[in-house]
Amino acid sequence: MGLPRVEPVDAFDLPEWLGSADVVWIARSSVRDSHLVRGELTGAGEPLACDLLAADRAFPEPVLDERWRHTAHQSWTHEQVLLTEYDARLTLAVPGTAFTPDLVLEALGRLARAIGVAPESFAATLRL
Repeated sequence: MGLPRVEPVDAFDLPEWLGSADVVWIARSSVRDSHLVRGELTGAGEPLACDLLAADRAFPEPVLDERWRHTAHQSWTHEQVLLTEYDARLTLAVPGTAFTPDLVLEALGRLARAIGVAPESFAATLRL
């Protein structure tokens, strides 16, 4: 089947409204034991698709190649998050194989810092 196309995303290329008002990330799929959580960012502008990807998921097939997995781990080690376009959607790639609520919040906090705002300006709604 092959891996989805992955491209880097620069935080400075994201919509300006993400840094100008409160932002809510809304999960559109369940967080429980999932390696890919579909979601969107909402706020003062047009909603923006924004998914979360557990970069180390390897079964039944890898979700990222080794280069992207390495970059996700390197970013995380430096207290950042890897911003990508994955399967034509903005995606935060983080180390791990599944998500917990704490990991979701940490990834979103790192996104906030990447665009230059306090993490407190972001909120999240999760689906069980």
